[in-house]
Amino acid sequence: MKNYGVFDILGPVMIGPSSSHTAGAARLAKMASTISGEGIVKVEFILHGSFAKTYRGHGTDRALVAGILGMDPWDIRIRNSFSHAEDQKLEYYFIEGDLGDVHPNTIKFRIFKESGRIVEISGSSIGGGSIRIYEVDGQPVELNGEYPTLIISYKDQPGMLSKISTILYENEINIAFLKVFRNIRGEQAVMVCETDSSSGRNVRLAIRALGDIYSVKEIKPLKEGE
Repeated sequence: MKNYGVFDILGPVMIGPSSSHTAGAARLAKMASTISGEGIVKVEFILHGSFAKTYRGHGTDRALVAGILGMDPWDIRIRNSFSHAEDQKLEYYFIEGDLGDVHPNTIKFRIFKESGRIVEISGSSIGGGSIRIYEVDGQPVELNGEYPTLIISYKDQPGMLSKISTILYENEINIAFLKVFRNIRGEQAVMVCETDSSSGRNVRLAIRALGDIYSVKEIKPLKEGE
């Protein structure tokens, strides 16, 4: 039996003509912005499939820029997102490309930071405003933005999953879903842990203190009114 989410039943509150091309695009971009963190100076939006063909007519371009600026799908400022980007000195470029055998509403974000770092994030707008992030900096992940989510990058080794789970247990944080991704045994692994409540700064610091932790990010759910 399929589990239905709020977007399946009601549809998203949004600005724009299409839930997939506007609401979904804005949510994807906001998620990408949150994952990459502050200090974004330039973004290359590599558009695949129907995104590439219709991004101007459906307002996908404005929604993507709005999301990078932290706007939600229902934010009336989406209409003027280009002006807001100019005010914040954000550079952005739309590039039509072929990302392979992926959903037709897929985009790859190349996000340039003040530090000189480039973050690459790929995701799809899968209908009704729902999204799926499936790759971060070459590592496969699976994010939909519906739960508070910890993304933990660490050295792949025995016991790490148990150590992180113990910290969450000690802080009374219940795990809803947990997946671990890796390309090569003993190298970098990425844990995506969706929880019933926000973890908070102290929990993230405790996880970092374990050692062999490359990064810890918490993504808050993208919901109306938050």
